[in-house]
Amino acid sequence: MERRSFVRHVAEVQWDELPGHHGGALSKLLVHPETAGSKHLDYRISMYAPKAYVEPHTHRVQEQVYHVLEGEGLIQIGNERRVVRKHDVIFLPPGIEHALWNTGLENLVFLVITAPVKDE
Repeated sequence: MERRSFVRHVAEVQWDELPGHHGGALSKLLVHPETAGSKHLDYRISMYAPKAYVEPHTHRVQEQVYHVLEGEGLIQIGNERRVVRKHDVIFLPPGIEHALWNTGLENLVFLVITAPVKDE
């Protein structure tokens, strides 16, 4: 995909249930190699319906930031679990197992920023 600047409305990008995500754990790949030709950045918005989750996983080299915009859920980082809610920011360095569940009563909406794009 050609790399170029753009302005895009979030409604122009389809929801996708990515591998390892279950029960209505959806994401829109807003800036990603597949949607924008980005080489170093993966920027998405995710929306998890109640009971939806991403299974425990680890990234080899990727760093991630989650920024919760709406709702609440339960995050596992290593062996620790804690509630996350609106305005919580989570930093996940490489090599740390993590998972996220929507244990709340409404949709859990959050931004995900990942770099580098590939986990190699």
